[in-house]
Amino acid sequence: MRRTVMLSALAAVLAATAAGSALAVGSTSKPESPRASAADRARQQRGTLLDRVPERGVLRVCTTGDYRPFSHRDPKSGAYTGIDIKMAGDLAKSLDAKPAFVPTTWATLVDDLAAGRCDVGMGGVSVTLARARKASFSEPYLTDGKTPIVRCEDKDRYRTLEDIDRPGVRVVVNPGGTNEEFARAHVKRATLTVHPDNTTIFDEIIAGRADVMMTDASETRYQSAIHPELCAVHPDEPFSFSEKAYALPRGDAQFKEYVDQWVHLATHDGTYKKYEDDWMKR
Repeated sequence: MRRTVMLSALAAVLAATAAGSALAVGSTSKPESPRASAADRARQQRGTLLDRVPERGVLRVCTTGDYRPFSHRDPKSGAYTGIDIKMAGDLAKSLDAKPAFVPTTWATLVDDLAAGRCDVGMGGVSVTLARARKASFSEPYLTDGKTPIVRCEDKDRYRTLEDIDRPGVRVVVNPGGTNEEFARAHVKRATLTVHPDNTTIFDEIIAGRADVMMTDASETRYQSAIHPELCAVHPDEPFSFSEKAYALPRGDAQFKEYVDQWVHLATHDGTYKKYEDDWMKR
């Protein structure tokens, strides 16, 4: 009887030990992170765009088409032109693909990218922390910042934020992007008007319906080059610091590494500068 009890106890100990070992082995497997979103998991299952874009033969590019010299969509033909449109063609070619441009707005660009409507966002996109919460960014290709553009006869009147933010000054801005964000943060006493069309907004200043727009120095240089009535105010010393880069889907490290290397080469072998010079000479 005693022998039977001892054997039963020994069997119970062995069973408990085996169960504990099984739990220990199970605990070594890495559980799925509860923070991983459904979109991130789906993206991982589909693999990297570095493979999918060549297989598809198409690079889908979200772009606003309203921001020269980077991206401009002709309202009649629907054709896209600009520095980043040329760069998009180069990136697509390097991936054995062709670019397909997906219309978007400044307010929805990173959301469209995160939703998988395109593979990359291009067209003078400024890097911001708010955007970086929804998208990754490539290596920057341009340093920029907000600065005024005015009628040339007023170029000495609006040199500082204090000069601009005064009662009676009419500031105009396009909606949904970093220009509006900057203007709303700094314009408290001047009159701020949101003009819905970024392709015609500079006509508001030329026509005398607005006095100042604060936008990226790169855009003020271009607009003053094509509109002799307008002058960029200290574009080499802007009010703020920003960088332009290409917006990429979060979680695709392989694609980001590839685009980073492509940007690095294009900004050092003369490719980007050639496209920039072509536009600035227009």
